[in-house]
Order: sequence, then structure tokens, then C-alpha cells
Amino acid sequence: MSQSYTLTHQTATKSAVHNESRTMSHEHLNTAADWPDEPMALFSEWLEQVKAQDVPEPEAMALCTTTADGKPSARMVLLRGLDDNGFRFYTNYESRKGQELVANPHAAAVFYWRDPYLQVRIEGEVEKVTPEESDEYFNSRNRAKRVSAVVSQQSRPIEDFRDLLKASDALSESDEPIDRPSHWGGFRIKPTRIEFWAGTQTRMHRRCIYTRTDADWNRELQAP
Repeated sequence: MSQSYTLTHQTATKSAVHNESRTMSHEHLNTAADWPDEPMALFSEWLEQVKAQDVPEPEAMALCTTTADGKPSARMVLLRGLDDNGFRFYTNYESRKGQELVANPHAAAVFYWRDPYLQVRIEGEVEKVTPEESDEYFNSRNRAKRVSAVVSQQSRPIEDFRDLLKASDALSESDEPIDRPSHWGGFRIKPTRIEFWAGTQTRMHRRCIYTRTDADWNRELQAP
């Protein structure tokens, strides 16, 4: 059974945790064997440390997709689920990124947390999550966000933004239940490569690259 990692928000005194993060400086990670065996668990640990420092939008990641003929595009999205199978985010399937992921189901993503000076790079195959997973997440959103998902035809040309606002207001003020539209749902990046980067001011950064094999992860260090 896949291990699931809870995405929670933790707060702490920023200066104290910041200092701890620096002193935790990864000085003991000198060989590949010093790094943990499981990259997903390590990512979850790093993310919780970042959240404890009250870093803004810790779950924001730059997502890169490509067209079928290899033309790239990138944008920021939010991580909305994490388990041993991969990284989940949600979007309009008919948006530019949605169409590109269907045409070429591979993606790369980057998390960069400036204050603790950590970075994680992810590459992998992409699949749609199950309708049940999409329903569960959609129904957990507040009404305003569900309204937005219904009325906005993401990435389509519009003549007047006020038309969107009118449609949003009308649906928001109605008693109509808001179900997940079929064109909206989740994707999962199933990682085949994950790089953990722990930065230093001297540019002698520590880099550990995990590469997926059939049943396990291989890891190696690379020079900065």
C-alpha cells in the first residue's frame, strides 16, 4: 500500500527555526549512503521544515510541460497531494497545461525555498488521478473556488473580464449545488528522478539525485 504524506501547516518562531535550519546544514551528508533511502519521505520532511519557518506558499512549484513537438512552457501551481506514487496538483484539463500533459504526459517541477536555501527538482511521467480523488479534493474547496472552476474556461480568449465576474456572482448567489465539472481534475507526477539541493553561500551546494529503478531508488551525489 502506498504511503501517504499529510500536507499540514505548522507554525513556529521564525528566527529560531531559521537558525536551526542553518545549523542543520547537512554537513553530515558527505556520501550518497549518508542520504535517506526514500526520497518521498525526505521531501515530506523538508516540506514540513519549510512550513515550520512560515515560508509563504511553501507548496508552490514551477511546473514545466511541453507540447507534442517539444516546445516548453512553465507556470506556478500548488502541490495538493503527496504519497509514494507521486505529486498531485489540480487544474482545468482543457487549459494549456492540461492539453500539453495529455499530448505529452511528462513533466518537470521545481520547488525553491529561498530562506532555508533548499531546492527540489522533479521529473517524471504524468497521469490523471481517479475521478474519486478529483471529487474529494474539489468538494474540499470553498464555494468561491468551486465557482471559479466552473465558470472560467481557463486559457480561452475572453472579450470582457466583467462577464466572468457576472457569471461568478450569479452562481455564487444561487442555491445551486456545485459539482466538479468533468473538465476539471487532478494530475499526478510519478517521479523517475528527484534532485535534492541544499545550498550554501560559498556555492558548495550539496546535491543528491535519486533515480527510479523498477522496484527501488538509486542515489548519487553530483558536484555543484
